[in-house]
Order: sequence, then structure tokens, then C-alpha cells
Amino acid sequence: MFSITVRDHIMIAHSFRGEVFGPAQRLHGATFLVDATFRREQLDDDNIVVDIGLATQELGAVVSELNYRNLDSEPDFAGVNTSTEFLAKVIADRLVERIHKGAFGEGAKGLAGVTVTLHESHVAWASYERGL
Repeated sequence: MFSITVRDHIMIAHSFRGEVFGPAQRLHGATFLVDATFRREQLDDDNIVVDIGLATQELGAVVSELNYRNLDSEPDFAGVNTSTEFLAKVIADRLVERIHKGAFGEGAKGLAGVTVTLHESHVAWASYERGL
């Protein structure tokens, strides 16, 4: 399996419901490094997984929808604990929507899957992996 990874970051504010979250139940900020990995079994006709420039651009577009937002105030996340794991899935799903709409170009039709990893710090991160 071949893969490429592109990186961006987001800065958000949010809070959690539930005793398991301790002090994170209060409104707080978080900065995540966001890695999006695109996989395919065989390289395309240009010997690439997907155009890195387009992948970088599309990841940037997806994370810009979340960047500098208080997720508690966003209608899409009303009543949802926007955990790192949950946000990784949101970003992956939004990237796949863009792939299906053709934003990544014709070569992206051969992609097998996408993995999004959100790094909370240098010692903790969460990922969501999905097929196409």
C-alpha cells in the first residue's frame, strides 16, 4: 500500500460534558496538528498516490471551517463532545466528501482510504481511518 501525508493545524475552543473529562468540562482551547494520509494499492498513471498540492489545499479548506471556532457554538456540533477522536472522523469524512466531488482530481478515484490523525501534543494523538 502506498501513502502520502499532508499536514495542517487548527486552533479551537470547546468544552465537554461528563465527569470523565474533569476540568476539561469547562471551556478551554486546543491546538491540533492535523495529518491526513491518503492510501492506494497502486500508483496512478503519474506514479503518485494523489497530487500533494491538491491534498494540502483541500486539507486546508476543511480545517479552515473549524479553525478559530468555539465548537460549542457551532450548529453541526450542538450537544456533541468534540473529542479528538470525534474531530478526526469529522475531518476524514469531509475530506472523503471532497474526494467524491472531484476536488482532488481524477487521479484520486483510485484512492483506497484516508486516515486523519490529530496530535494533541508530542505525547498524545488520535486517529480515524476510513475506506473510500
